[in-house]
Amino acid sequence: MQKILYFHFDSCPYCQQANRWLEDLLSENPQYRAIPITRIDERKEPILADQYDYYYVPTFYVGDRKVHEGAATREKVLSVLEQALAAADTIAG
Repeated sequence: MQKILYFHFDSCPYCQQANRWLEDLLSENPQYRAIPITRIDERKEPILADQYDYYYVPTFYVGDRKVHEGAATREKVLSVLEQALAAADTIAG
């Protein structure tokens, strides 16, 4: 299954909203809970964060591919989860 890397930092209001949408979506759909999500606080892990090509948070990668950067909507967070599932189906299929 394709993992999600989620770059954020605690005081970012856009990240806080993305966190709420992510938690809502994870609780609504059990399939999403199976997706491995690594949350990386760029201020606490700057060396790791600097290895990725992004400027704004929240940023989501599915596998090695950046799929969203910057202020998110619920629909965009949902799209990230769906892309992770689709990538898993492609690999498994």
